[in-house]
Amino acid sequence: MKMRPWRVFAAACIVVVGFCAIAAIFYLSLYKTNVTERDFVEYWAGEQQLVHGANPYDADAIFQIERAVGLKRNQPEVSFSPPVALFLALPLGYVGASIGLVIWSLLLFICLSLSLWILWLLQGRPPTLVHLAGFLFAPALVCIQAGQIGIFLLFGVVLFLYFRESWPLLAGAALLPCVLKPHLFLPCAIALLLWAFSRGAYRILAGFFISLLGSSLLTLHFDPHVWSDYARMMRTSGALDHYVPTLSASLRYLVAPHAVWVQFIPELGACCWSIWYFWTRRHQWNWMTEGMLLLLVSELCTPYAWFTDESVLLPTVFVGVFRAFELRRSLVPIALVAGVALIEAYSVVQIKSVGYLWTAPAWLAWYLYATRGKRANTKELEVAASEPAGTQRA
Repeated sequence: MKMRPWRVFAAACIVVVGFCAIAAIFYLSLYKTNVTERDFVEYWAGEQQLVHGANPYDADAIFQIERAVGLKRNQPEVSFSPPVALFLALPLGYVGASIGLVIWSLLLFICLSLSLWILWLLQGRPPTLVHLAGFLFAPALVCIQAGQIGIFLLFGVVLFLYFRESWPLLAGAALLPCVLKPHLFLPCAIALLLWAFSRGAYRILAGFFISLLGSSLLTLHFDPHVWSDYARMMRTSGALDHYVPTLSASLRYLVAPHAVWVQFIPELGACCWSIWYFWTRRHQWNWMTEGMLLLLVSELCTPYAWFTDESVLLPTVFVGVFRAFELRRSLVPIALVAGVALIEAYSVVQIKSVGYLWTAPAWLAWYLYATRGKRANTKELEVAASEPAGTQRA
């Protein structure tokens, strides 16, 4: 049924008014806040350096910039993200800290909203508004509050899922934000390479590498020495000298606190598992099913992550929700997990606390529970399809 023009116009007006209202709320609530209380400040300060041709990883210079806008800590906040995608936040270098925080927070909210809408489309536009519960997904809410980049990673993953068949070049380019935290996606990247070569999906790889090259060249235009600056910063930053609430870091501190290599054992295992997992399912691989489990395992075994990085798991949570609807399975488990995570995130539990060790395994457990019957039926169909015609089981 075709909508009448006046209804389309009315709907567009509602969207515009709603967007302006949200923008005004963000402006009024954030403009006079202390930007140094949020992780956003590290991205803003780095871009301030970059647009002036200076080293975006210079801790001393970053410290002076952050102190000028109210930093009270004795150490600077420096981004550990590699230079290849620094251009994504380049506009922050041309605005003040307060305005930058408003723009940054608004962009995070928009990306979260678009991600939820696209996830709804990917499920065939079901007649339900359950996807709107994603606005209460604790990692995403904390991500917006802290000004972290996890939602940009989520948006890149969702765009890849949406465009992977219709616009493969764009799907590959959409993965560019993921290189800001490549350690979160290494098992996924291995499976993606194997899938692309086995299916001849070279345009996805081309889209990714073209965007990667363009981003790198743009960053080098501002700072030709940015890679050497980044390498120097990582050698002296001590990023892995402190505990982060991941299973990998916990394993290291339990087994050998000073042996950093122990922290990478789970991810190495996940990479080996991803090769086996893809290869045994290569003929019927689907990123909306097999890809979801792969994303969960990648997050579970990553050597370095924070609670906000679990924003990228939002697709897996809602795929599980929609499968649970299909199989008439209870949503009480995910309601409990999401509710406890939300309470914990907004209580006195610090982001560095071991209290967040349970969340990644919990999202994985929910997905396995919600899709159990669906995955079993799929496996039976695969076995049946591989049997010769006319064969009957005993």
